[in-house]
Amino acid sequence: MKMYYILLFLLLFLSSCGTLRNRERAADKAATELEDPLTYGERRKFDYYFLEAVRMKQKGDYDAAFELYGRCLEIYPSSAAVLYELSQFYMFLGQEQKGEEALKQAVRRDDGNFWYKQTLASYYQQKQDWLKAITVYEDMAQIFPARLEPLLSLAELYGRTKSYDRLVAVLDRIEELDGKSEQISMEKFRAYLQMDNMEKAFGEIQSLTDEYPYDMRYRTVMGDMYLSVGRNDEALKVYSEILKEEPDYAPAMISLASYYQKTGQDSLYAVQTDSILVNENVEPGVKMNFMRQLILKSEQTDRDSTKIIGLFEKMMGRKQTTADVAMLYAQYLISKKMEKESVPVLDRVLSIDPENKPARLQLLSYAISRNDPDEVIRVAEPALVYSPDAMEFYYYLGMAHYQKEQTDKALEVFRKGVQQINGKSDKGIASDFYSILGDLYHQREMKAEAYAAYDSSLVYNPKNINTLNNYAYYLSVERTDLDKAEEMSFITVKEEPENATYLDTYAWILFEKGRYTEARIYIEQAMRNGGDKSQVIVEHCGDIYFKLGEKEKAVEMWKKALTIEEPTDEGTVPRPEKEIKRLKRKVALKRYVEN
Repeated sequence: MKMYYILLFLLLFLSSCGTLRNRERAADKAATELEDPLTYGERRKFDYYFLEAVRMKQKGDYDAAFELYGRCLEIYPSSAAVLYELSQFYMFLGQEQKGEEALKQAVRRDDGNFWYKQTLASYYQQKQDWLKAITVYEDMAQIFPARLEPLLSLAELYGRTKSYDRLVAVLDRIEELDGKSEQISMEKFRAYLQMDNMEKAFGEIQSLTDEYPYDMRYRTVMGDMYLSVGRNDEALKVYSEILKEEPDYAPAMISLASYYQKTGQDSLYAVQTDSILVNENVEPGVKMNFMRQLILKSEQTDRDSTKIIGLFEKMMGRKQTTADVAMLYAQYLISKKMEKESVPVLDRVLSIDPENKPARLQLLSYAISRNDPDEVIRVAEPALVYSPDAMEFYYYLGMAHYQKEQTDKALEVFRKGVQQINGKSDKGIASDFYSILGDLYHQREMKAEAYAAYDSSLVYNPKNINTLNNYAYYLSVERTDLDKAEEMSFITVKEEPENATYLDTYAWILFEKGRYTEARIYIEQAMRNGGDKSQVIVEHCGDIYFKLGEKEKAVEMWKKALTIEEPTDEGTVPRPEKEIKRLKRKVALKRYVEN
């Protein structure tokens, strides 16, 4: 609401420039009044305060201006100019009632001031108090008969209040002042239709066709009017004459289709529909709008998707200069949950418009839902050329290569992806990119690069759980910076206290720091939360038991770990052979082995 007052204040400040252009009038018409209600001294003081207030207002010192206008009002309480200026301040300050009352007083004190009345009427319009606004504008139309502004405002308000007879009358006055125009005639035509006065509505359109005989729009509207009132033969005659002169005039072609449909000539309607949709001379936008109308009508009636699909196929059989039709077709198929059928259509979209991001993302979502990394690569790879700043394509392309164990390609894609990160990038996505990049570097034993990537990930999102966990775990395995590792790992456990992986990481860091009793608490929590199915976690559990002197339980855990088969899904990194050998040595020697 406050913003409204600010905008209104600025608008009215500009309108008050009429006052500034004539300072004698602005100072309450002092120089032109035959009898000044003020004494000479009062007038001098009033003029000084008023002009100083104007100056302060122009400087932006509104507090001083408001105070000076108040002094003016003390000297001359009925000054229209001061009341007007103060009304704007009241509006700005949110004192709407006081502002309205001051504005009405200003209008009463200076009934011939156009700007005061215009401001009051605009205020009522902003409040959607149409009747009060109409009253003011009607008064202005009488006092200022040569001005168009009040009449144009009245035309809008009469339309809003459905006062169509008054609307026609004011449109006639506008025509008298400004001359006949297409816009005014069409407004009168619509008003007559609302009044159900078909004769006069026909007359307005006829006047336009007479004035613009070569403009087929008005002749088509005339035909549509005939059709709407059941004068079908006359409508057909109009459409036929238009299409004889301009065979590819789309509005008349569409109206003729409506004629065939209304008169029950289904075969001719189908032929006419086809002729519109496959006609290369009909603009694509017109075809699109017509097709949308057909879809809407189908959804409201028989919901026969086969008919709509048949029409789309006919259109797609012709050369497409834009991807609009194909995209609309794909959207229709998607709305009908016909995923399989939409795929070749979406591919067609991309063959016409390779930069069409929505179509590519839709195809990508299908491939991801089917867990088809080859299809993900097919769809996403070209996007790096056509949509190089779209981070999602790098992400899914890199993950698809990773899933196929193509780590070199995955690393290359993620490197390119992080190069697209800028100040406008989503911080969460940027953090995830660096996190995955860190994992890839670590797999290749590029430890310095991995830790740098993890640090970058945490710059963008200090609470990236995946980054914190992996970073902490790798530090613990290398027995490096364990305090930092513990701090990061603790955050993950606090965020997800039932996550077996995070509990295991924290337990292992405590193990490396020699805090075996604490480590036991967390490793047993990990086991209770699904960790008993993980070879690594079960082995860690055995290691901790061994350090606590429970050798039998340790050996039991190590043996159990050997029976657990690690997942072999695509994209899963198999456990290094040296770690398996180390686990077997623990079982064989019945003691903890570090390397």
